[in-house]
Amino acid sequence: MTDWDSDKTAEWGDKPVPKAEGESTRAGRKGPSLPPETGRDWKLIEKLVMSLQAEQRRSRRWGIFFKFLTFAYLFAILFMFKFPLGDTLDTATGKHTALVEVNGPIAADELASADNIVGALRTAFEEENAVAVLVRINSPGGSPVQSGYIYDEIKRLRQEYPEKKLYAVISDVGASGAYYIASAADEIYANRASLVGSIGVVAGGFGFTEVMDKVGVERRLYTAGDNKAFLDPFSPERDEEVVFWQGVLKNTHQQFIEAVKAGRGERLADDERLFSGLVWSGEQAVELGLVDGLGSSSYVARQIVGQEKLVDYSRRKSPLQDLVDQLGVAFGEGFAAQLLDSRLELR
Repeated sequence: MTDWDSDKTAEWGDKPVPKAEGESTRAGRKGPSLPPETGRDWKLIEKLVMSLQAEQRRSRRWGIFFKFLTFAYLFAILFMFKFPLGDTLDTATGKHTALVEVNGPIAADELASADNIVGALRTAFEEENAVAVLVRINSPGGSPVQSGYIYDEIKRLRQEYPEKKLYAVISDVGASGAYYIASAADEIYANRASLVGSIGVVAGGFGFTEVMDKVGVERRLYTAGDNKAFLDPFSPERDEEVVFWQGVLKNTHQQFIEAVKAGRGERLADDERLFSGLVWSGEQAVELGLVDGLGSSSYVARQIVGQEKLVDYSRRKSPLQDLVDQLGVAFGEGFAAQLLDSRLELR
């Protein structure tokens, strides 16, 4: 006999409701009926179910919100790639002054590479609405090869488009290879406090032989060719190699001097210090003939060219690359390159 068949009062819920005689269970056997829950129990169950449903709805809403936010972020990045902010060539309507930027180190793997600068210059000269071309420079210099490429291309474009003048404007720094480029312009302008000049060549590195001796490191270098290990930083310095390298530097320096003289001509002052590697202020540079006058890019466009509107033809980094650089991902690579590289530079 079960509890439900006994006369004992149920401990919870309503009292058992007796089944009609002959009524059977699902299994076909006669059995007791489970007591229905009270109204209070139903309310608790209902509250529990409703709270679970509300929690699920909240989770779905937050999920939709974050998915929408992710898609909006991706759409914004794609929009930046497709339609970058700022002036573009599509907005170059009417007469204007074409602007080409030379920013940072001049090297093949930098933004101020010959490929980027030359490509922008060609586009600017070919544009019929560009009255003149203005090269705005803020660079300490860099590779003599890259600088030479840009110098030669400016000379060629000036001959091909004789009616279109090219002006160089130095902002903070226009030194070494950057001045090499500027000297190819029709006229050069700078701020009174700009740093101009540094007409010289430099190459440097490190010698680790004494450090290796102290820590007990042995150098093992195998070459085919007497000078294949030329200026190896882990081997003792050889006088004949230093003499030869000085000859290379002098030859490159002379190329630099001849290019500046060809570009500036009789405007240069008769001062032997001009090509010694010294840097001058913009005000001093005017007196020495390194610069034609003082003024900003806006001043040159407005007062010299006569077309105040500037349209930027410069090649830019992609927004994603710019973001990566800002996050400092390339810091370690750049530091290692500066530490270990020994390359020829104009300074």
